[in-house]
Amino acid sequence: MNRSRLVPYGLIALSFVPVVAGAFRVTELASGAPVDDANARFFAQPLPVVLHIIGATVYCLVGAFQFDAALRRRRSRWHRVAGRVLIPCGLAVALTGIWMAVFYDLPPVDGLGVMALRLVFGGAMALAIVWGFVCVRRRDFTAHRAWMMRAYAIGLAAGTQAFTHLPWLVSGNVPDERGRFVAMAAGWLINLAVAEWFIRRSRRRPAPARVTAGPPVPASSTLPG
Repeated sequence: MNRSRLVPYGLIALSFVPVVAGAFRVTELASGAPVDDANARFFAQPLPVVLHIIGATVYCLVGAFQFDAALRRRRSRWHRVAGRVLIPCGLAVALTGIWMAVFYDLPPVDGLGVMALRLVFGGAMALAIVWGFVCVRRRDFTAHRAWMMRAYAIGLAAGTQAFTHLPWLVSGNVPDERGRFVAMAAGWLINLAVAEWFIRRSRRRPAPARVTAGPPVPASSTLPG
């Protein structure tokens, strides 16, 4: 398999846990499962969480293929059409995440620290998507690529957070408020650090030939948007 194809499939694999968990939650809401302390807030106000789950599923799975350089070169129109779908999905993820952090009765273990993290990273994701869109409209494809990569890294953090919670899962314990904060923050920060590494690495490569005619997006534009 072409090495460039490994990246999107790796991202899809990282999305597996949150996508499955989201599907379970939507099924629970649709089937009228018993209401308990863990899901009462979702039954009381289901729309935000359903929009969040659907948006995140599309954003993570479809967005992963924006990293396939061979696909972008052969089907640049697909890249643009997918971007038009991913931008509203990504904004839905960010904004519903902020809304739920503020208005849902969250579990006590989350605390104000986790709430603050959701507000900061949700806001950062929304701003990165908007600025990435502005950059592509200006035909600044290098900046577009960088900002969309940062937004995707934030959006995919739920997959990484499944691993940062592993120490408690393996030990059979539940993290306390501080442990929850560390595990959640680590997921976002790890993803952003990897994204920044890729962004800097790509900027050291020779610039592609300048496109002077036609609308196709150049190969340097790799990410949702």
